[in-house]
Amino acid sequence: MVELKEYRQIAQDLLTEIRGYTDSSNANGIEEQLVFDTEHDRYLLIDVGWNQKEYVYGTLVHIDIKNGKVWIQRNNTEINLAERLVERGVPKENIVIGLHSPFMRQFSGYAVG
Repeated sequence: MVELKEYRQIAQDLLTEIRGYTDSSNANGIEEQLVFDTEHDRYLLIDVGWNQKEYVYGTLVHIDIKNGKVWIQRNNTEINLAERLVERGVPKENIVIGLHSPFMRQFSGYAVG
């Protein structure tokens, strides 16, 4: 069984990997930032910067670890985060697709909450 310390490392490694796929910093002045709060177990990949006259700030990926489960709170990528977590050793019953309603989670094949 994967422990909390391992979940933290898995979340950080996964977001770092995704940033490598999506980083557009050099293209248009928008910086992709990794935010790792290991005290409160919140892990984010965000866009920050200016695209010409428009300010850009948005969350690409947000993962929380709560009560021994990995919660996918936001996924604005085409990557299946739940599958990637399973590949890294997180059991399906410890993954919650938090961006789905509690009712819909029961049909996901992952944890409900």
